[in-house]
Amino acid sequence: MVTEMTKYDFILMSGEADAFLKKLQEIGLVDITRSVKPIDEQSEKLSLQADIYRKAIAALKEVEPAEFAEKTYGDLAVNVMETVNGIESDRNQLTQLRKELEECQPWGNFNMNDIEKLAKQGLKLHFYKAKTVDPAWKERYALSEISNDGTNTYFVVVDDQNEYEFPLKELPVPTRDCASIKKEIAALEDDIEQKNKHLSELKCHEDDLRKAMDKMATELDLHLAHVAGEKAAEDYITVFEGFAPASSEASLRALLDQEDVFYVSDKAKVDDNPPIKLKNNKFVSMFELLTDMYGRPKYDEFDPTVFISIFFMLFFAFCMGDMGYGLVLIGASLGLKKVLGNIAPLGVTLGIATTVVGFFFHTFFSMDMLTWSWLPEGVKSIMLPSQIAGYDGTMVLALLIGIVHLCLAMIMKTYQATKTKGFFNALGTWGWTLLIVGGVIVGGLALMGVIDNVVTKWIIIVIGCLSALGIFFLNDLHRNPLMNFGSGLWDTYNTATGLLGDVLSYLRLYALGLAGAKLGEAFNAIGVQALGDGGVGWIPFVLIVVVGHVLNVAMCVLGAFVHPLRLNFLEFFKNSGYEGSGRNYRPLEEVKGEN
Repeated sequence: MVTEMTKYDFILMSGEADAFLKKLQEIGLVDITRSVKPIDEQSEKLSLQADIYRKAIAALKEVEPAEFAEKTYGDLAVNVMETVNGIESDRNQLTQLRKELEECQPWGNFNMNDIEKLAKQGLKLHFYKAKTVDPAWKERYALSEISNDGTNTYFVVVDDQNEYEFPLKELPVPTRDCASIKKEIAALEDDIEQKNKHLSELKCHEDDLRKAMDKMATELDLHLAHVAGEKAAEDYITVFEGFAPASSEASLRALLDQEDVFYVSDKAKVDDNPPIKLKNNKFVSMFELLTDMYGRPKYDEFDPTVFISIFFMLFFAFCMGDMGYGLVLIGASLGLKKVLGNIAPLGVTLGIATTVVGFFFHTFFSMDMLTWSWLPEGVKSIMLPSQIAGYDGTMVLALLIGIVHLCLAMIMKTYQATKTKGFFNALGTWGWTLLIVGGVIVGGLALMGVIDNVVTKWIIIVIGCLSALGIFFLNDLHRNPLMNFGSGLWDTYNTATGLLGDVLSYLRLYALGLAGAKLGEAFNAIGVQALGDGGVGWIPFVLIVVVGHVLNVAMCVLGAFVHPLRLNFLEFFKNSGYEGSGRNYRPLEEVKGEN
């Protein structure tokens, strides 16, 4: 959910601004409204320097450290970047030289001085290549074959005439011999080796670079906050605007009163555009990074993270749909915990969900568990049936989940519209929600036999009449009724065409799960064929099955991430009216990176 914020206006003497901001930085609670881009010469300088540190650290990340390196190198970041840029320049030159050598090699070892001497004597060399050399050319011209690479023959024609003709297109004359090119290539390769060795020595100072970058980032953030203050009273007074969580108001007030700072505080409003801090439980907070990929809610919007946490997890597991793959995902997430960092718990959670859903889908490494004779019938009875009402069980379940997801989106849209506009100004939204969500609920109860056909008929009639009033006549109380009716017709067309497509989009859950299962079955079948009667056949069997399922898991994970994200970002957000245009809560604090 969105944390409630308190707005603060700090008023102080301009000479006290720096000390005050440093104190706020130590507290780490107040988000001072500041620019996110360099806005003056000093901030641009600090930003560029911080960027150099970032690039230098990234360059050293893949470098193996030297066994011993005690020297210091002045400005470490500049030293690293000059070395990296030097290596890149050398590699570009190497690419050009190797291309030049490739063009020169067919002509063998020659001396450019000899070519120049012949030119002074009036003899000019012409260079050619041909798939076959016509014998008539040898009789007519002073032709000498140099080499043959199996495809083309390279030859030279010597001529002393001013008017010279030959039936082939002449190749450019080599600018230098192969020996000098090879010598230059060797020198560049040696230079790259030395520079890589130098980078390895610099690797031991990576922590120093991180500390310097953190210090620079802290200084930049402080400067941006300082220049964001509004000057008043001929620059004697500076006013800062900031926001802090309402829950920390008491402790923050105590600190501010202790510093004898004059400030005004008030409950933050939507028009203030306060920063957004999300407050969720441990499970939901794992999915906040997905919300941030789209955008945090506005101050008066609902936090979609709780819905993403449930449905993204469910959709991911649905797309994977294999109990064995879920166990692999759990193991991989735990094994790569240091590499994945904060994403590892999310990977474990998605793996557990995949394992549970895979069990109910009775699939284990693309094998149907319903065919296992040793599995108790009681366990099989709780698994999803292969057919529901004559259709594939997973396909029916995918559509049902999609309908529930969209209904929740419409309910949230109605809640949001009522909250921001008021009940009477949201009657049009209420009409659509009542019609669709109410219709789904009544239809579901009728199919389950909870209500009979007569009751169902009258409930549908009542729902239809009430919905029509909101959709066609009361969608905007301040507008002409005819305009409302026309707007209702247009909304009806858009909803009827769009909603069907949105529901069908959830079939991708079934399709992705089916594709992964079939590909896994194919690897299993190929492995069994390679196994034959056993013996040495176990080796190709294991290789095919293991490698095949590893590739399948990788592809399934990619699809299971992208498509559920799409269903949440597109179908759910569109039907819930979610905008996600809020700005992140960034309190002024000292930057401390991981060492």
